Amino acid sequence: VQLQASGGGLVQAGGSLRLSCAASGSIFSINAMGWYRQAPGKQRELVARIISDGTTNYSDSVKGRFTISRDSAKNTVYLQMNSLKPEDTAVYFCNAGLKTSILRTTTTYWGQGTLVTVSS
Repeated sequence: VQLQASGGGLVQAGGSLRLSCAASGSIFSINAMGWYRQAPGKQRELVARIISDGTTNYSDSVKGRFTISRDSAKNTVYLQMNSLKPEDTAVYFCNAGLKTSILRTTTTYWGQGTLVTVSS
């Protein structure tokens, strides 16, 4: 199983970016997909998460600015980031809790990370 993240880049404060993360490989079902971020010198933190029934949750710092969505047919999760702030600068990682077969337990997989830099 691989998770391929894309869409990071450099943007000015107030701008927008859209991140994508596609899961591929031997996937039986996906329970949840999410985005985390890690700024320099800080711990990795949850940004947003979406589970299979469509329920979403967000960190307080991004509520109202970021939107997570999912295309189940493509095993892809998106993160639309609006009104970006310099403090949003971080490496963004996607993850997925999934099963590779009906007999397997849910395992968490991580993507490689994509850098988002917001200039002031």
